[in-house]
Amino acid sequence: MNHFAYRTTGLAIKTITGLTRARLNIHGAENLPNGPTIFVVNHFTRIETVFLPYHLHRLTGRPVWSLAASELFVGKFGRYLEQMGSVSTQAPDRDLLMVKTLLTAEACWIIFPEGRMVKNKQIMEKGRFMISYAGGKHPPHSGAATLALRTEFYRQRMSEMARSCPEEAQQLANRFQLPSVDSISRKPTCIVPVNLTYYPMRARDNALSRLAERLVDDLPERVAEEIMTEGAMLLSGVDIDIRFGDPIEITASLSCRAIQCDIRSSAPIGFDDRIPSYKIMRREALKIMQQYMAAIYRMTTVNHDHLFAACLKKSPTRRINKANLKRRVFLASQINNGSDHVYLHNSFDKDQVHLLTDDRYHKYSEFVEIAVEKGVLAADGPVLEKDADRLATIFNFDRSRIENPIAVSANEVEPLTRLQRRISRLCWQPGFWLKRKVARYLIKRALDDFDRDYDAFAGFETAKPRSVGRPFLIKGDRRRVGVVLAHGYMAAPAEVRGLAEHLGKMGFWVYAPRMKGHGTAPEDLAACTFQDWIDSMDAGYAVLGNLCRRVIAGGFSAGAGLALDLAQRVPAVEGVFAVSTPLQLQDVSARFVPAVDVWNRFMSRIHLDDAKKTFVDNQPENPQINYFKNPISGIRELDRLMSSLEPRLPRITAPALVVQSQGDPVVNPSGTEKIFKLIGSTDKQLVLFNFQRHGILLGAGAERVYRIIGNFCNHIRKWPPQVTTPVEAPPGSKTD
Repeated sequence: MNHFAYRTTGLAIKTITGLTRARLNIHGAENLPNGPTIFVVNHFTRIETVFLPYHLHRLTGRPVWSLAASELFVGKFGRYLEQMGSVSTQAPDRDLLMVKTLLTAEACWIIFPEGRMVKNKQIMEKGRFMISYAGGKHPPHSGAATLALRTEFYRQRMSEMARSCPEEAQQLANRFQLPSVDSISRKPTCIVPVNLTYYPMRARDNALSRLAERLVDDLPERVAEEIMTEGAMLLSGVDIDIRFGDPIEITASLSCRAIQCDIRSSAPIGFDDRIPSYKIMRREALKIMQQYMAAIYRMTTVNHDHLFAACLKKSPTRRINKANLKRRVFLASQINNGSDHVYLHNSFDKDQVHLLTDDRYHKYSEFVEIAVEKGVLAADGPVLEKDADRLATIFNFDRSRIENPIAVSANEVEPLTRLQRRISRLCWQPGFWLKRKVARYLIKRALDDFDRDYDAFAGFETAKPRSVGRPFLIKGDRRRVGVVLAHGYMAAPAEVRGLAEHLGKMGFWVYAPRMKGHGTAPEDLAACTFQDWIDSMDAGYAVLGNLCRRVIAGGFSAGAGLALDLAQRVPAVEGVFAVSTPLQLQDVSARFVPAVDVWNRFMSRIHLDDAKKTFVDNQPENPQINYFKNPISGIRELDRLMSSLEPRLPRITAPALVVQSQGDPVVNPSGTEKIFKLIGSTDKQLVLFNFQRHGILLGAGAERVYRIIGNFCNHIRKWPPQVTTPVEAPPGSKTD
């Protein structure tokens, strides 16, 4: 191998990486053995041929050579590949070279067992591995397994012959161009399965494809497709997840008597001689091949495109309700990362409730956009029309990544049988059952999260009783209208129970979620961000959105800000009420919070935690509910929430009720008046009370506030919903 070429390639790849937006994520590097290794890798792009040897070299510290298609060894690029340690699949003495370098641990090898780029990801047929390509189909190659078996056969044979037949041992050493038997490594060869998954896969015209069209006349269709697909992936940004599986030990496959007899035989055995145990070795190679192929595809990094595409493919109906599709993907994603052999893309690290609310990360909208563009889907109001034939057909193999990326995504997760069964069950469940399943899941998750957080902070003296912080649901009548009701900063769901029970008696369903960090201890709140609170509010909305036909958002203090934030993001919110929204605070000391927050961060960087001011004392109006310590970071997050909300208030168009006490010692009423003016609703109302406290949902006179809010909710209940219900399917058709 040319070490200078390796260093040159490293510089080239660093330069290319600087020009691209590709993000490399490596998983399971701890599985890499310290010995001769064959990496078996799925093959989807040309990128792997250049990038993978370099990155594996960086991880292992050893040269990594690869087998490459003979068609690549043309001109200067071919010579460059040879300098890099790539060997043509048609090279003479190819296997001899590979066995020799593995015997000496001189190099590791990359082999693509699929034998070619599998652009359509069609690798399963009737439950068996079968590679489909433009020229037909074939099973995966067992060459990597055969190579590993042959290497270990000769490693054991040379060691055995060194003791019993030195002449044969030296003959074998000469055959492999080794100075002596002592040159071989004592470490056994391992096969490491490797999976590469790309996300998102969006083949579009790009700078590289346009440049190629200008420079090359009559660019072959296959080459044009590769430049368009892989150029778009590199230039527009793609996550490349490289996942290493557990090493597959080879020595156990040589333990049977027939193979051991050949290893110990004193008769000369040439490299290409057909030994008596050949058929047994062949069967062992096939077993190992099945093992590493299953491992490769079991490690596919599942992303949102995979789940949406699989749900479309598994759906038994042509007409698919949009909301139910999102519910199915949400439920399919709620699987522990790595359990049941399912590995999820890092975008699933975030709470997936956004699929049920505002799609703020555009996972659903981007998928549907590409599916509609490729003709797989057609939008019809709240329903998607699926073209099942187009989804099942890959069309031109060399253009499959461009013409039918949805089918490619569905094919890629087909080997994940447990995930497929999970999705299939979800696709056969009717819409009403999906709604209940989502609601039950979210309620249970909220209770489990609270119990876990409470147990983690129960030892703190400032912790509240468990009953104070537990989220709760009050069932109304007929599931017509629900109210998601958010408590305030440093408080808990118990703060809004009185209002919730009042609304429940009026027939409304009410769910009071716990905002993250609340109802436990101030130390818990200090570690939270306002985005955590938004996620808690969204989850609460999703609970009622799946239990009731219409949902009203409401809240007190910081919870009022969260209700307004929800209403401006989710058009389906039928109405919003905000009580004592903290846009402007009365306490002048709050103005110094940003400076204190910066000071605390600086102290953390220089490891002077004792100099940080983490909390300030709080004198709560409701000591049985509120914290006695106020985290500086929490005040800062509250300010960030309200600052981000203010410019977006004009987006609220649903009926709105704003409530404020003129004698509020915490919230400046002028800020509430500003909120009222900024709200974009034509149907809005501002109600002012003359209480001399902030917590007007508790204490004397609170029932007056309840009546105002109850009347507002009744007003919405009497009016027709803003969002039309799904249209009826035409006669003879079915909608899930």
